[in-house]
Amino acid sequence: MIKTGIIGGAGYTAGELIRILLNHPEVKIEWIHSNSQAGLPITHVHGGLIGETDLTFSDTADLNAVDVVFLCMGHGKSAEFWQNNPRPENLVVIDLAQDYRDESCGYVYALPEFQRDRIAGSKLIANPGCFATAIQMALLPLAKAGLLHQDVNVTAITGSTGAGVKPGATTHFSWRNDNLSVYKAFTHQHLLEIRRTLTTLQGSEVAPILFVPMRGDFARGIFASVYTRCELSEEEAVKLYKDFYKDAVFTHVTDRALDLKQVTNTNKALLHVEKHGEHLLITSCIDNLLKGASGQAVQNMNIAMGLPEDTGLRLKPNAF
Repeated sequence: MIKTGIIGGAGYTAGELIRILLNHPEVKIEWIHSNSQAGLPITHVHGGLIGETDLTFSDTADLNAVDVVFLCMGHGKSAEFWQNNPRPENLVVIDLAQDYRDESCGYVYALPEFQRDRIAGSKLIANPGCFATAIQMALLPLAKAGLLHQDVNVTAITGSTGAGVKPGATTHFSWRNDNLSVYKAFTHQHLLEIRRTLTTLQGSEVAPILFVPMRGDFARGIFASVYTRCELSEEEAVKLYKDFYKDAVFTHVTDRALDLKQVTNTNKALLHVEKHGEHLLITSCIDNLLKGASGQAVQNMNIAMGLPEDTGLRLKPNAF
């Protein structure tokens, strides 16, 4: 059994991670660390796990007692953690924050559809961002084919869980319900990792990515609409995408128009490709807490530890 620990166990991503790992056939959770909830039952925070576990939060983190540690803290906190805690040589680290997504300090940017081979056997893993995952899924095949030379226009809407568990002016129910808003237009932090990946894959600088993020009036999921001028016909583009993702376990290109509920509560990324005049339109859907965070983190653990990629991740999709 793979022994795991979780740092920052009280947030949304940690709650999803615990839910997955409790049902993972090759994993045992040794401890879940939280300074704010230490000594309390996990179910005190993650009520959906009542009847699933008797674990309690801990204020200590014995890194020598685990094979894999997941860092689920806020951005900037992971680097701070390693300044104060020595890392055992053989410990596998999976960081869900953005601290090491630039591959600093030897971390691998762990988007499986981009560099699965580098993740295998890696001990330092930087999990991609949620918006970054959805948008990169839509653009990887075009970058690989060297076709990202025209402006890329992206509008993507995310659920409220993407803002984290701490309430704020734009996250509480009475403001978010029946409401939409734009934020960080053209400046979202995930643009940095998106451009790095696509430039690396294309082998040259990609065209500007004009990204308008939106807050949605739902709890979970990301729906991204991406379009750019492209010389390919629709038939050629669909073939390009299906060939690129033919070996991807969780990423599927469908001929049906997408809706968000098709991916909610799954680790899937769904893509739909169609041509309109000179423009290629790609829609991309993921669950921001799963393929956009905790599910992808477990997928990366499976790859790094030599397990089948989908172990513990065949989650039941929502029908309604």
